[in-house]
Amino acid sequence: MRIKWSTGIVIAIAAFITFIMVMVVTMVSDNAYNHDLVTDNYYQKELKYQDNIDATKNLHKLAYPLVIQKVSDGVEVVFPKDLTPEKIKGKVFLYRPSNKALDSEIEINTNQHSLVISDEALVSGRWDIVIDFTYNNQKYFYKEQIIY
Repeated sequence: MRIKWSTGIVIAIAAFITFIMVMVVTMVSDNAYNHDLVTDNYYQKELKYQDNIDATKNLHKLAYPLVIQKVSDGVEVVFPKDLTPEKIKGKVFLYRPSNKALDSEIEINTNQHSLVISDEALVSGRWDIVIDFTYNNQKYFYKEQIIY
């Protein structure tokens, strides 16, 4: 039996549509192709973006810089020397772009000018560190990407 060229075109188009539908269903249903937003509260964070810009400017006005450095125990956050450590209140956010399960949040509660983030909280690779704190009712914001 011979297939006419018009029948062959219809079969080719039907096969192509079937292929595309299988790919769409696979991409939507498979967890390996998860396409979530970067953060859960993306739009609320965007509304606060100008506040973060102002807080970053406040941080640059300080006499001493905030420093993040790698130490033997992990990563150390060194707060400016002119701030009293007991009055620093805020959080350190550790964001791992490749794995949401590794994201963590650490409360700043220190009597020293430094805060050490231990090796247990960090896996080797890229990390975004966001430090959001207040000192004497003044907001400060710091963000840096590190390779650990």
